[in-house]
Amino acid sequence: MATVGYSGTPLSKKLGLTPSLKLRLLHPPDNYFQLLEADLSPQLCGPRETPDWVHLFAASQKIFEKGMAALRPIWSKNTSIVIWVSWYKKSAGIPTDLTENIIRDYALANGLVDIKVCAVSDQWSGLKLVVPVKLR
Repeated sequence: MATVGYSGTPLSKKLGLTPSLKLRLLHPPDNYFQLLEADLSPQLCGPRETPDWVHLFAASQKIFEKGMAALRPIWSKNTSIVIWVSWYKKSAGIPTDLTENIIRDYALANGLVDIKVCAVSDQWSGLKLVVPVKLR
């Protein structure tokens, strides 16, 4: 079983996934569940359900901003939500205008904070966003 990054930790553990979480995925790569390296049988949320955990994959700043705008009512309702945002790594060689700093600046301007970064795959990095504890 191959792991991405240097820690040797499976991706599902890095991301904090557990079987009891209700998940929403936005624009995931086709091999997303293979990347997780776990048999979690996740509960994917329908569009009208409130997720506990979201993973947004954004190939551009426009996709990122559109995805976050759609998620805003959710983090306003569920202040304990975890939102992972993934963008292409520079080393992937895929052109993108989205960077870690753009994601972080957006989060801070919209009432979220980043608390963790990790390698999601050889193409994607991930930044974990949450509502600050004092606002929960």
